[in-house]
Amino acid sequence: MFTIDITLKTNPVSMSVQRKTAEDAEALFQTIITAMRSSNGEILELTCDRQPEKKIGILSDQISAIQISQKSGSAASGKPPGFFSAAVAE
Repeated sequence: MFTIDITLKTNPVSMSVQRKTAEDAEALFQTIITAMRSSNGEILELTCDRQPEKKIGILSDQISAIQISQKSGSAASGKPPGFFSAAVAE
């Protein structure tokens, strides 16, 4: 399972959706990046593969960061995936 985390400019908590395959995660990543590059703020409606009832709508010009991470089968380490958690751990 792949998690796509989205951080908004006005919200310190990231939002996330999951995709089952790397190809689907990469396609969503590219869709969001394209929307971020657009000069028009558009609404992105996202759903989650793991929880189909989970839906979020995000205004593209409010996105400040996006990240893809893969959920491993090992036990949770207590740290969220990402660059920030790696920098803090060092």
